[in-house]
Amino acid sequence: MNIIDSIILGIIQGLTEFLPVSSSGHLELGKAILGDNSVPEESLLFTVVLHFATALSTIVIFRKDIIDIVKGLFKPGINEDQRFAGKIIISMIPAVIVGLFFEEQLEQLFGGNIMLVGCMLLVTAALLFLADKAKNTQKKVGFKDALIIGISQAIAMLPGISRSGATISTSVLLGNDKTKAARFSFLMVVPLIIGKIAKDLLGGDLSFESQNITALGAGFVAAFISGLFACTWMIALVKKSKLSYFAIYCVVVGLIAIGFSLLN
Repeated sequence: MNIIDSIILGIIQGLTEFLPVSSSGHLELGKAILGDNSVPEESLLFTVVLHFATALSTIVIFRKDIIDIVKGLFKPGINEDQRFAGKIIISMIPAVIVGLFFEEQLEQLFGGNIMLVGCMLLVTAALLFLADKAKNTQKKVGFKDALIIGISQAIAMLPGISRSGATISTSVLLGNDKTKAARFSFLMVVPLIIGKIAKDLLGGDLSFESQNITALGAGFVAAFISGLFACTWMIALVKKSKLSYFAIYCVVVGLIAIGFSLLN
């Protein structure tokens, strides 16, 4: 993969990680259009690097929240920050289970399965349409909600289902405040991505030896910068209930992906 392609895919990842249109699905579509023929393991490494970049952009955007949560963990007694951290941990459980027991099967889905991406984009569109019609409330994410949202996050590991779209939509459909739903959605994935990368590096599953480090670095920077912009924009869009526009987009792209798959 050359530097230009890496930058293009990095921008796609940075924008679509936070916008509810499936970053993994768009990466697979982008690789297919650009003619990337990486084997699943190499393709997955590039995807993981870009996800780490967007996780880092999340940390930058929510740095104050994260610092407050960390400080709250060391305060005596049970406080709101400790409760929030507990909800984040609960939300991680379904994805951790999927990652531990179905990792090999999941990796094989990141090999240009455009038909799957197209179908899952239609699922994402349905979720967004439903969430956009939900009434706004002031309710905070509860512990039970965190587990259900976590299940949505685990399902969204499939390429084509938007992680942010699935988790925010699920949270809103459970009656939670839209802004709080977006905040929880973006923060809940950070420890999961960092943990995944640490596991793969320590286990030797991710190897950089045969990779174009320059291209990986270019993709990382592109994803980080575009992620900063998209994260801020998405929070504003959720407040204004503009998810239906992304639902229409997912339908269009999903149908195009299905048609592309059938023709090829």
